Amino acid sequence: MRRLLPNTRVLIGFIALAALLAVALWPRPTIVDVATVTRGALVVTVDEEGVTRVRERFVVSSPVAGRVLRIELDPGDVVKRGQPIAVVRSEVAPLLDERARAESEAAVESARAVLGRARAEEQRARATVAQIHRELGRVRELAQSRVTSAQELDTKEAELKVAEESVNAAAFAVRAASFDLQRAQARLLPTNTQTGGRVVTVGSPADGVVLKRIRESESMVPAGDPLLEVGDPTRLEIVSDLLSTDAVRVKPGSRAIIEQWGGGYALDATVRRVEPAGFTKISALGVEEQRVNVVLDFADPASACAALGDAYRVEVGIVVWEGRDVLKVPTSALFRGGQRWATYRVVQDRAQRTPVEVGHQTGQEAEIAAGLSAGDRVIVHPGDTLKPGVRVKPR
Repeated sequence: MRRLLPNTRVLIGFIALAALLAVALWPRPTIVDVATVTRGALVVTVDEEGVTRVRERFVVSSPVAGRVLRIELDPGDVVKRGQPIAVVRSEVAPLLDERARAESEAAVESARAVLGRARAEEQRARATVAQIHRELGRVRELAQSRVTSAQELDTKEAELKVAEESVNAAAFAVRAASFDLQRAQARLLPTNTQTGGRVVTVGSPADGVVLKRIRESESMVPAGDPLLEVGDPTRLEIVSDLLSTDAVRVKPGSRAIIEQWGGGYALDATVRRVEPAGFTKISALGVEEQRVNVVLDFADPASACAALGDAYRVEVGIVVWEGRDVLKVPTSALFRGGQRWATYRVVQDRAQRTPVEVGHQTGQEAEIAAGLSAGDRVIVHPGDTLKPGVRVKPR
C-alpha cells in the first residue's frame, strides 16, 4: 500500500479544514412564522364594555316626611301595580318649648298690631275718599255756575281716583296682615300626639320586581327620600359609553355582537340610539376622555333576559363595516415602510419585501386592496434583523 507523502497529507488536512469552515460559516435560513393570504369575511367593530339595565326603572320615594316602617320585600320579589310596598307614618309637628312658645305668642301679638294698623289705614283712606266726594260735588256746582275753572274740576276728579286706589291698597294690606296673623296663630295650635301622625301607604307604580331595596329598617325619612327601585327585568337594554371619535362611526340600526357575558355563545343586538350629548370621563390611567352613551336592544330579548339581569357587565362589538369576500392577512404581518404599508412575502424560500395597499382593519386581520393574491405566504411578526432576500424556513 502506497504511503502518502507528508506534503500530500498536509494538503488533504487543509482541504478538510476548509470544508468544515465553509459548512460552519454557510448562512443558515431564518426560522419564521408564515401565514397564507386568504379570502373570507371581515367584520370591523367598535369594541367597548357595556352594562345591561332595565329600560323603565321606577324609584319609589316617600311622599311625606315621617317614619317609614320596616320594608319586608326583598330584591327579586314580584310586585303588581298598586300593590302596597311601603308604609310611612307622617311626621308629627314638634312640641314647643318655653322660649319658642313665648316667641310664637309675641309674633301673634305683633301680627294683631299690624292688622289693627292696616285697618286704621283703610278707615282713613275711606274717610279721605268721602271727603273728596263732597268737595267734588261742590266744585261741580261752581263749575256749572262758571264761578270756578274747569281745571280745578279736573284736579279734584284726579284726587278722587288717587284716593280710591289708596283704599284698594289699604284693603290688600288688611288681607295680608290677616294671613300673617293666621300663620302666627297656627304655630300655637295643639299637636295631636295620640295618633302619631297620618299613615300613608305607598303602592307600586308598575308591574315588575323589586330591583333594589334602598331602605330596609324602620327609620325617619324626609319627603322625597327613595325607598325602593321597581322595574320589569324582562325589558333589558344595554348602555355602552364609547369614545366620541368612535361614536361618530356608529349609526342607529347598526348590528352589534354581545360577548363575554358569561354564556358560551354570542348574543345579537341592534343600536337603538346614539345620545346627542357627550360627557367627560376619567380613564383608569387618569386621562380625561369625551364619551358618548350608545343604547342597544337585544335581537332576542327572551333568551337574553333569561340569563342576564340588571347592571350585568358585557362586551359590546358594534359593526361599522363588514365584507363577505375580502382578501385579508393577519395584521401582525404588516409594517410601515416609509409612507406605505409593506409585508414580507415568501418566494422560493426567500423573504421578498412587498408594498401593499391596506383597506379596513380589525385587531387581528386587515383587508388587502393591492399587492398580494390569495394563496401567497407572508411572514408573521417579522423581526428587525430580517432583510429582503434572506433565506427563510417556516417554523
